[in-house]
Amino acid sequence: MRFQLLGPLCIADDEHAVVLQPSKPTSLLATLLIHSGRVISADYLLHTVWDTDPPATARAALQSCVLRLRRLFAKYQIAHDTIESVPGGYRMRMDARTLDLARFRELVSSADLTADHATAARLLRQALSLWQGPPLSNVASQTLHRDEVPRLTEERLSALERLCDIELEQGRCRHALNEVWEAARQHPERERFSEQLIEALYRTGRQTEALVEFEAVRERLKEEFGVDPGAPLQRLHLAILRGENLSAPHSMIRGAAVTPLEPASSEAVAGTAAPRRPNRDTGPFRSVPADSSRPVRCGHEATSLAPPALGPISCFTGRAEQLESLGEVLSGRGPQGNLVVVSGAPGIGKTALALQAAHMNRHAFPGGSVVLRMTRGDGRPLSDSEVRAQVPPGWYGNGRRLLILDDAVSAEQIRPLILAPTEGTTIITSRCRLSGLAATHGSLVYRLDVLHEEEAGLLLANLLGAPRVAQEKDAVRALAHLCGYLPLSLRIAAARLTTRPHLTITDCTQWLSENLLPRLRLPDEPHVSVLRVLESALLRLGPELRESFAALAGQAPGGSVPGTASAPEGVLEQLSEAGFLEDGPPAPYRIHSLLRLYARQYSQEDRGNRAPPPA
Repeated sequence: MRFQLLGPLCIADDEHAVVLQPSKPTSLLATLLIHSGRVISADYLLHTVWDTDPPATARAALQSCVLRLRRLFAKYQIAHDTIESVPGGYRMRMDARTLDLARFRELVSSADLTADHATAARLLRQALSLWQGPPLSNVASQTLHRDEVPRLTEERLSALERLCDIELEQGRCRHALNEVWEAARQHPERERFSEQLIEALYRTGRQTEALVEFEAVRERLKEEFGVDPGAPLQRLHLAILRGENLSAPHSMIRGAAVTPLEPASSEAVAGTAAPRRPNRDTGPFRSVPADSSRPVRCGHEATSLAPPALGPISCFTGRAEQLESLGEVLSGRGPQGNLVVVSGAPGIGKTALALQAAHMNRHAFPGGSVVLRMTRGDGRPLSDSEVRAQVPPGWYGNGRRLLILDDAVSAEQIRPLILAPTEGTTIITSRCRLSGLAATHGSLVYRLDVLHEEEAGLLLANLLGAPRVAQEKDAVRALAHLCGYLPLSLRIAAARLTTRPHLTITDCTQWLSENLLPRLRLPDEPHVSVLRVLESALLRLGPELRESFAALAGQAPGGSVPGTASAPEGVLEQLSEAGFLEDGPPAPYRIHSLLRLYARQYSQEDRGNRAPPPA
């Protein structure tokens, strides 16, 4: 017997499927299956089963729900201990043989790892065939439909996008047309599906229909969101008007139109004027001449765009002390060893500092430098083999080298990758403190905080121009304070002002203050969004930690956490390790203003009606 989540929740074998009726035990089972292998606290289970405030007898009722599920399992000859009672909660251990979600993820990961397009397409079709409709359609829990169903749907749509990219890459445009037509209609907010549909129409000889489809997309985006189509879709439109051959291998337009498998690191955006998307096979940059224009591979997709060079971060501001100290380590002048950890809260500028220091000391690494992403776009960690697959061929050459492991999740994930002292230096960026590395490897640790008020003002001056800033000094200070002195927020606000030269800083600050988090985003770069970054970071935590953080933020109106009386010391330590709290014993813990604002929004009683992060 196996469980199916990707559609109505049911118990199935090779011949029959039993669809469970909406009930509290069904909501409980769905929660345990979604978080398979993890201990789910009783508090969180109460929250998902009852949605609103549970009754006084809810804990006893929860045990009754577990008993009813075990009786159901016995009826279908499922082992009694499939639901494990553990201290503080319950757990179910599922694998690809017993849970369709686990099988789906296994197939998608296998497709990502293979270099053969036909095999990847076959695996993705197998994965998508597991979907039997909207997930959890017979589950009553509003909490699961709000928090988990969108994530599951995103995984399916990403796999479908990937499959259509392969079909287009292989010239199977009619197959891609069949795959993408319905998706573009059902998900008009995803420009990539519209882009694939328009390209498939054009390449099957239906140029007029492709142009009509583009105009429809443009009108819809303008009417619903007040934005123009993104740059890839506009480039595709121009290529169609010119009658260009999009089937040519490594076409400039085809490469520009392809959406990468992973979004650019928000930390890199926090330090660059023009965010760049990473290359899954070679990392965000590799040691090639800056003027190189030869085609490279981006995952399984082709692009003729040159990989980003190891260049300086545009308008990099502040961090002078850290840059000087890092320079001593990278150049080999200091005694600190060859391992550096740069940690801090989401959007604080960790990747920007690492790249800036790498550029300033590039001559110390004749063997080259490379950045390896350690996580997927949804925050899940990459496997060791997936990380190593990003290393460019020939990088293991002669000479001292620099390896940057970006957005690491744990010390265990990166220990096998650290360069030996004789090979070069390793820089790790992470939201976690990774204190275990300091104990086992003697790493040098930089814990980044927000910019000082003067540094934030200087960053805005560098981005907007000194004359414009000088005209509204008070407004600049107000904008920096509103953005919490967070580099990512400041750069997003500056980008809005830069592209609107007639907008005053005062008016921009007022507009942002009315709905701060949703408006701190770039319409043409959906992943460059403070709300998305914070939401992605929070979803990396377990359910219990998420709820604890939301509760703590509500008790810290001034940013200072009351202390261990507000939460167990272990919880505070875990939140601090994950980058959600700063300082700590003997000093009070602190919560950054934007994190506090997001947590309050997350913890509102009516957050089931909260709009998702803008795309």
